[in-house]
Amino acid sequence: MTYDFDLFVIGAGSGGVRCARIAAAHGARVAVAENRHWGGTCVNLGCVPKKLMVQAAEYGDLARDSHGFGWDFAPGHHDWAALIAAKDHEIARLNGIYVSMLEKSGVTLLTGTARFEDAHTIVIGPGELAPEAPVRRVTAARIVIATGSRPDLPEIPGIEHAISSDQAFHLAKRPNRVCMIGGGYIGVEFAGIFQGLGSEVDLVYRQHLPVRGFDHDLRTALHQAIGDRGIRQHEGRSPVSIRAHGDGYTVVLDDGAEIETDCVFFATGRNPNVGALGLNHAGVSVTAGGRIVVDAVGETNVPGIFAIGDVTNRLNLTPVAIAEGHCLADRLFGKGRPREWSLETTPKAIFFSPPLASVGLTEDEAARDGTVDIYLARFTPMRHTLSGRTRKTVMKLVVDQASQKIVGAHMLGDDAPEMMQGLAIAVTAGLTKQDFDRTVGIHPTSAEEFVTMRARTRVTERIAD
Repeated sequence: MTYDFDLFVIGAGSGGVRCARIAAAHGARVAVAENRHWGGTCVNLGCVPKKLMVQAAEYGDLARDSHGFGWDFAPGHHDWAALIAAKDHEIARLNGIYVSMLEKSGVTLLTGTARFEDAHTIVIGPGELAPEAPVRRVTAARIVIATGSRPDLPEIPGIEHAISSDQAFHLAKRPNRVCMIGGGYIGVEFAGIFQGLGSEVDLVYRQHLPVRGFDHDLRTALHQAIGDRGIRQHEGRSPVSIRAHGDGYTVVLDDGAEIETDCVFFATGRNPNVGALGLNHAGVSVTAGGRIVVDAVGETNVPGIFAIGDVTNRLNLTPVAIAEGHCLADRLFGKGRPREWSLETTPKAIFFSPPLASVGLTEDEAARDGTVDIYLARFTPMRHTLSGRTRKTVMKLVVDQASQKIVGAHMLGDDAPEMMQGLAIAVTAGLTKQDFDRTVGIHPTSAEEFVTMRARTRVTERIAD
């Protein structure tokens, strides 16, 4: 059968765009459909605007910290509307870049909501970007689903009064009081953003420490750092209802406590965005939670239909979606050796102030494979010996005792994400503690601590299964 396209990508987020561009570069006839934002969640309602807002929130700290260095800067009034306008201008610029990159690659762009008619036929109809778009039908030899995820809000009384991250980037004004629900990436980061810009923040989460999945020592350090910023933490608790009243809202927790606030912000996870795809028409299998089931190379149970990124709910990070998209395009259309990515050593970061970053295994994860040596450093960074701010940097190396390989590196402190990208190369390459020890540091920096930790802090014996 002759198809309109060799590859059809549903979703123009980071993973979909990379897959489409690389496939087109290999000579494939490629089309992409997008119904909401060119560039996807990361560019429009995720990592990029969030990082800009994190940076905005840090300027007050810099003004206050300057006093210890002899300056007399003082925090002024923050103009929320000006920040949102500047952010929107930058996002619009990036939208244009994504469209330009696709067009220059020879990819056909289709604006509208795409859904399956069968395993090789896609119907594109009206969508948020084009509410009056005509319906058109196209066929493709292979189809990639890259529609990402959407915020998950619980079904509790009053949930209609809450917002998610989708709305947070476009609030008309900054709320004076924010009740943040969720102790993961989004919850912790937005708690820091609002607090840094002047809001009173309550942070509610089910676990006893924030950011589940990170190393315990670093979670403990982050818990302390959140408290040091004046954010009220309600650990081990969950909301059961929200009541609206004239001047705000009351959030009722499962222990009976009540929080008065101007904004209820839920950051309790995201679900695969599959509702409008018509997957049943193509026979694509999904789990009860909507996750598209794929094999090791991203193929679904239907030959020729693939899924990448958050829609598979495996490792929901933008660079992972990009890597998956690139790998898939190379495998399907590349004529040489397929590209290899080390997804097991994907670094990750929490953009709080101070930020947390990590690569490789936590202490507990590593100890399941064997005995580990732990190197841990905690100190006041040079800047804050003069600023007077209560802020500690925590660095940790997890070393497999038998091989002496660095299997995990973790840090809470200024510039942690920037340092961790370089450390991720070392962990991916399988470098040993001796390789770190024989590396000369840059002085004076916090980063040099990673190559000067000589004294082992403790040994953790293998955890029995």
